[in-house]
Amino acid sequence: MLQINNVSLSFGAQTLLDDISFTVHNGERIGLVGRNGSGKTTLFKLITGEMEPDCGRIVLPKNYTVGYLKQHLQFTESTVLAEACLGLKADEKDQVWKAEKILSGLGFSEDEFYKSPLEFSGGFQVRLNLAKVLLAEPHLLLLDEPTNYLDILSIRWLTRFLQRWGNELMIITHDRDFMNSITTHTVAIHRQKIKKVEGDTIKLFEQIALEEEVYEKTRNKEKKKREETMEFINRFRASAARASLVQSRIKALEKMGVKEELVNVADLGFRFNSVEFEAQNLMRVINLTFGYTPERTLIEDLSIDISKKDRICVIGKNGKGKSTLLRLLASELEPQAGEIAPHPNCQVGYFGQTNIERLHPKLTIEQEFAKLRPDMSKTDIRKTCGAMMFSGDLALKKISVLSGGEKSRVSLGKILLSPTNMLLLDEPTNHLDVESCDSMIAALDEFPGAVVIVTHSEMFLHHLANKLIVFNEDRVFVFEGTYQDFLDRIGWEDNSKKLKKVKKADLQKERQEAIEAEYNKKHKALHDKIAKIEKHIDEEELAIEDVNQKLAEASAKARGEEIKKLQIIAHKKQQTLDLGYKDLEILIAELDALDKSKPLL
Repeated sequence: MLQINNVSLSFGAQTLLDDISFTVHNGERIGLVGRNGSGKTTLFKLITGEMEPDCGRIVLPKNYTVGYLKQHLQFTESTVLAEACLGLKADEKDQVWKAEKILSGLGFSEDEFYKSPLEFSGGFQVRLNLAKVLLAEPHLLLLDEPTNYLDILSIRWLTRFLQRWGNELMIITHDRDFMNSITTHTVAIHRQKIKKVEGDTIKLFEQIALEEEVYEKTRNKEKKKREETMEFINRFRASAARASLVQSRIKALEKMGVKEELVNVADLGFRFNSVEFEAQNLMRVINLTFGYTPERTLIEDLSIDISKKDRICVIGKNGKGKSTLLRLLASELEPQAGEIAPHPNCQVGYFGQTNIERLHPKLTIEQEFAKLRPDMSKTDIRKTCGAMMFSGDLALKKISVLSGGEKSRVSLGKILLSPTNMLLLDEPTNHLDVESCDSMIAALDEFPGAVVIVTHSEMFLHHLANKLIVFNEDRVFVFEGTYQDFLDRIGWEDNSKKLKKVKKADLQKERQEAIEAEYNKKHKALHDKIAKIEKHIDEEELAIEDVNQKLAEASAKARGEEIKKLQIIAHKKQQTLDLGYKDLEILIAELDALDKSKPLL
């Protein structure tokens, strides 16, 4: 169980977290949401101890372990399998099959188990880090954008894995469907405060919207009442006959307090700068062939016409050539064979995986935009900054201090500055928050030109695609139809059986897994009961505090009858609380006994 008590954190004049408190109870799987730059990753760093709060406490039980998926890559072993096994617990070092199973689920083939981690791309290296964290089975698992470098099959495997996760989990992800499918609770960092609800993001955002609507209605009523009171005071201030009434109203006004007007939270609201295009086809791809080496051809004999209004989604496993295809269409690479023929009036806007790396760290956001379009006025540049949620002084932040999501917004802003009728987007939602992903879909719906997008978000695929370019089983082909059509007619080949080949007997592993599953089932049931009782104890303790406060007030005013009633209530509450603690002790003893009898797997 994790407790965060009255934590605050500021960077200079910017307050990120303002006196936040919440608890992660046993077995809770929590989705953490909030705008880019609101402090989600910072909160993870506070929990792991990488950062210290300005005030407040973060309380972890003794011997409570925290596993954190970091983007920092550092490997010490000579093979992928040996590196992954570093994540195994001390008493499970011989359970190599567990590492093989998780690596397979994350998209590594059996041949790749014995390659050096340094031979792989950054995306696969992050997957290896993820495998190590999952194998460690910490009490609290912290995952920051774990799907950014995963393909669709790996995301589906990770979803199933996390749905069975028996310990605590906190996850940051821009993929709303992925988050909602695995979490039990949702926590938002909103207006520097914390809001926690049981349920998914939809329930959370609805509750926040409702509470803010009620707040604003109450604020307006109080404002009107305050104005009426002030009018009365000013009108009769000089009247001796109404002096006592005036003083009474003045005191009431002082007690009333002032509710601050809620500042609008900035949305990523933008429109791509489109140019008209009269012809039908923006680009023709004819018998395209490409490979980085003669031995390995990524794309062979691909042909497709890209028309205005097309929404073409490029899908497939990582490392098969999806990003390479977009670089070819953007003229960053030359085909080995075949032809890419854009229309003379085709104007491409390209968002690639390397766009963020091409930003100039020493420049401000405003300067980065102005460097691209020196012909534009400062006012127009600032409008683009505002559209990307960098209004006012935020436009003067240097690129070097921006978060990953903020840098993605800068790269998108650079596309807005240039007129286009064909968008090439390579994983544009990586590092964006949930709300910004919604804004992205809305902007793409309004764009009148063609869109070719690489994405692993099945929400995007279902919403956008009217045509697919599919990389599957070492071939690439065009599928005419929606993503649902593709799933119904072809679907993804589940190659988990192929990847499941390991050296130990399958039957033995299945037995071991069955024993482990039974243990985990009992373990989780006890954890759930403990969490329920702990919650009940927390509620009873708060109730007793409330009764004691009322007792103190009644005693101060010598209200005898009220004191007797409150003492009876306090006694009953204390009895309930004592019973709760006894039940908790029994369950903890059962859990300890179960842990001691844990099978050696």
